[in-house]
Amino acid sequence: MYDCVIIGGGPAGLTAATYLGRFLRSTLVIDAGDGRATRIPTTHNLLGFPDGISGEDLLVRMLRHAAQYGAELVTGIVDRIDRVGTGFVVHTNAKTFSARTILLAQGVTNHRPRMAQGTHDQGVAQGLIRYCPICDAYEIRGKRVAVLGCSGHGAAEAIFVRHYSDTITLLTQDASELSQADEANLTRNAISVERAPVSDLSVNEKDLLVHLADGRLLQFDTLYVALGTSIRSELARIAGAELSPTGCVVVDEHQQTTVAGLFAAGDMVEGLDQIAVAAGQAAKAATAIHNLLSG
Repeated sequence: MYDCVIIGGGPAGLTAATYLGRFLRSTLVIDAGDGRATRIPTTHNLLGFPDGISGEDLLVRMLRHAAQYGAELVTGIVDRIDRVGTGFVVHTNAKTFSARTILLAQGVTNHRPRMAQGTHDQGVAQGLIRYCPICDAYEIRGKRVAVLGCSGHGAAEAIFVRHYSDTITLLTQDASELSQADEANLTRNAISVERAPVSDLSVNEKDLLVHLADGRLLQFDTLYVALGTSIRSELARIAGAELSPTGCVVVDEHQQTTVAGLFAAGDMVEGLDQIAVAAGQAAKAATAIHNLLSG
């Protein structure tokens, strides 16, 4: 029986694994291998990496760090969690594992624009398609920027990005869902709104090409996708943990859910979706797990 099974091998899961290893706790990380961090071309927000680091390189370093202190890592998809006595049984598509505690660190899934997967991935790699203005709006200073998502969320993102560029256009994938307040804020910030839906997105060596349903073609340096996310909180729900109205996992000040011994950290918890925040929550959770097991 492991002291803790961590579900999710992103920044939150691997930070917690490192802390627990240094607390001399037996720890298993189960990772499906499809986390958002793997697709970050370069992040400049992490202290200690002034020249930036790719998400893939960061995770390789974090995995090596966790393994150095005894954490085990397996690839798999967890189907369900059962409460057995004072512990848990974790069921994957290959086998089962017993644990005294569990940390959920599964993150969220971005809602992607309708476009070919290969074109999307190429655009992300080139910095033509982005998902996190808090992470990288600094890199698009003064450029032609589009925001896809004609809703309150999209309007807020466009206004955020407006701080970095004078040329911001809000696009819709289907239809406009803007309130009068959104419209007024966009007008006040000199953000243009295209009402014609996007019919296709493509990229070339340096531009993001937006084909509109009315036949026009627009060119941008970067497109921010503001179509929302889906929280990977199904396991938490099945285990009986409380979820917020947005689907995030509800936790206390120690990152423990409403189920004793079941913790959660990272983007699946309400808060700022940032690697630094996920790591901080994971440190809190790992310390609380260690103290719980010592009690």
